[in-house]
Amino acid sequence: MQRIDISQLEFNPFTVIGEENFLLTAGVASDWNTMTAGWGGLGYVWNAPAAFVFVRKERYTLSFMERSDLFSLSFFPPDKKGVLDFCGSVSGRDTDKTKGAGITPIQIDGAIAFEEANLVMTCKKLSESVIDSAAIIDESVKRLYPQEDWHRMFIGRILGVYIN
Repeated sequence: MQRIDISQLEFNPFTVIGEENFLLTAGVASDWNTMTAGWGGLGYVWNAPAAFVFVRKERYTLSFMERSDLFSLSFFPPDKKGVLDFCGSVSGRDTDKTKGAGITPIQIDGAIAFEEANLVMTCKKLSESVIDSAAIIDESVKRLYPQEDWHRMFIGRILGVYIN
């Protein structure tokens, strides 16, 4: 992986996050988990480039996000869509996602990411908040939560951007 300046990024975040998805990974080298995510964003928060991600309370990755100071976003080229499909269809509680998806974990800036990714962003967690019924103003959004399985939102300062 080669580190680049964040100003060198040239992509549409609505496409790479909302349509192509990414792996959200948290934990330490000896104990981590990853999940496929399609909700999130990039921007500038608290005087720094930032990423924000959402994790439902039943996801195994949530406990890793809660315990970890660092997390990563790993984006893959179109020919690796199977990685995202696999990691989004099984739980790390009972499946070795690296073996099943054919991906290799690496440590970058202290965060776990994947060698096969074509873009990685490492992040330091700055904030965590619960998105629940009281936080949602637009009633149409509440329909996305029929089981009231609310998300946690995490905001992280982007520490590094890497391309492969």
